Amino acid sequence: MTTTRREQAAGTEAALKQAAREVFAERGYVNTKITDITAAAGRATGSFYNHFAGKEEILEALLKDMLAEADEAVHVDATHDADFSKIESIRWHVAAFWRFYQAHIPEMVALKQAAMVNPELGRRLQQIMADDDAHMVEHLSQLPGPQPDPLLQISAMNSLMEGFAYTWLVVNPAAGQTIPDDEAISLLTNLLHHGFTGR
Repeated sequence: MTTTRREQAAGTEAALKQAAREVFAERGYVNTKITDITAAAGRATGSFYNHFAGKEEILEALLKDMLAEADEAVHVDATHDADFSKIESIRWHVAAFWRFYQAHIPEMVALKQAAMVNPELGRRLQQIMADDDAHMVEHLSQLPGPQPDPLLQISAMNSLMEGFAYTWLVVNPAAGQTIPDDEAISLLTNLLHHGFTGR
């Protein structure tokens, strides 16, 4: 059976994304070169530019894939509750984020590094995430009032979870310090529930 040109192109794009993920994990975003990615993918350097304009664009593509995967998980899980006045709803979202971060540590670290060295890219990445977060506003509708701007609340929630996950899934494990998943999820859940509901 002959492989079509479209299938070959899709295969190359997938191989480049996977290679970028692996090289980001090994060398970090800042130290990764396009040639590192193509070598890891077993592709010619020129083939990279048929799919991506540069390292920044492949990172954006990885982010969009990650968010699409996370959205799919939300739709598949029937236990998902969108009411943040309930601690169980917050716990579900915290646990989903924690598992997501664990599964995508190379990309999450690369996103942090990229935003630090390239502010314009950082703004684009933040906008992609903000667009994806827009649906979270409804989760706050049942909270007791008065409430701050919901987008600010979601931003604060994401910053807390991302910072804590980076510390305990990336930085501290390198020094031999870890935290059990259940303990991390419970701590974040309780902090967020108290912050959102005042109890």
